[in-house]
Amino acid sequence: MIRDKQNLKEPIWLLVTRLLLGALFIFSSFVKGVDPLGTAYRIEDYLDAYGWYALYDYALILGIFLILVEFLLGVAMFFKLQPKLASLGVLLIMIIFTLLTFFDALYEMVPDCGCFGDAVKLSNWGTFYKNVVFILMAILVFAYRKYLVSGMTVFTQFAIILMFTLLFGWFNYYNIAHLPMMDFRDWKIGRDMRSTGLDEAKTFLTYQNNETGELKEYESPNYPWNDSVWMSEWSFVNQRIDETGVDRKHGLIIEDLDGNDLTEEIIAYPGFQFLLVSPDLDMVDIKHMKKAAQIYEFLMDSDAGFAMITSSGPDIIESYSDNFSVSYDVFLGDDIEQKAMIRSNPGLILLYDGTVIDKWHCNDFPDVEDLAELMKSYQDN
Repeated sequence: MIRDKQNLKEPIWLLVTRLLLGALFIFSSFVKGVDPLGTAYRIEDYLDAYGWYALYDYALILGIFLILVEFLLGVAMFFKLQPKLASLGVLLIMIIFTLLTFFDALYEMVPDCGCFGDAVKLSNWGTFYKNVVFILMAILVFAYRKYLVSGMTVFTQFAIILMFTLLFGWFNYYNIAHLPMMDFRDWKIGRDMRSTGLDEAKTFLTYQNNETGELKEYESPNYPWNDSVWMSEWSFVNQRIDETGVDRKHGLIIEDLDGNDLTEEIIAYPGFQFLLVSPDLDMVDIKHMKKAAQIYEFLMDSDAGFAMITSSGPDIIESYSDNFSVSYDVFLGDDIEQKAMIRSNPGLILLYDGTVIDKWHCNDFPDVEDLAELMKSYQDN
């Protein structure tokens, strides 16, 4: 019986299929592991869609667990570690992923499954079709698992799996405690965030006749808004914005506390512009905000700009400002956009003429001496 097992040779087609599956799982888990918070945000979308709100506080833990399981299955499949068990695990995972993405595509339950993090974007149907291909591969590998025989001892196999678990666990931890090692999002270092062609955007307003139900669309402000008779006969329905010719570099809208849009004024600030990003002021660590205040005080005698962006309510902002004697400007922005800007609460972004030149996690806020050296070297170059 032992001799028969040793004589089983893995067919070339099975080897290629197994390696492809392993590589897919490793790549998928890597691009999610480089940004565990992003994965947690995707899981929150799923929890919202299915109404599983009791698990909301555990989204990050669930995300890390999912990433780790996916990575270990990929490693086990690729290097043929406990291959029969790994083939079963891959098949089960693919069944779950395929069902989830089918319902996503059919009912648009979540906008983005996050299968490849922010590195590769696929439509919901594209993701489902991709999973159909790979579940067929997983079925083949599982069906022919008798050919998957490792040449290593059981102890060696588990020792290698443990080593990969510890290394990848540290990788996930680092990308949470600091900024992700790789940034696939809009606000990456080196990118010019100034949108162009904004003056070409056109706003169209649709009105409906109160008696006939007739719909008419007008380009703003070319509609009879100052005709009181017309306004009594027609009711506003909706508006749309045609951005043909507009190149938006991001989806962030920055408003002051009175609701005025100051996005481009702040992003395109000439010279150095510091953005202190805090989606939720209730969740910040005081020591990090004190460090940010030191940076602001250092910049007060310079031409550099400094602004905080948050999505917290006016009462929280007022309380925060009073308690910490905040003298820098505070603006409002969507929390989802802020989380996409930087994976830290708070986080610090440095722009120069609208281009991102550096970003810091709150655990890595720079000392004023290092900041002075950075700014000087950037200006000298």
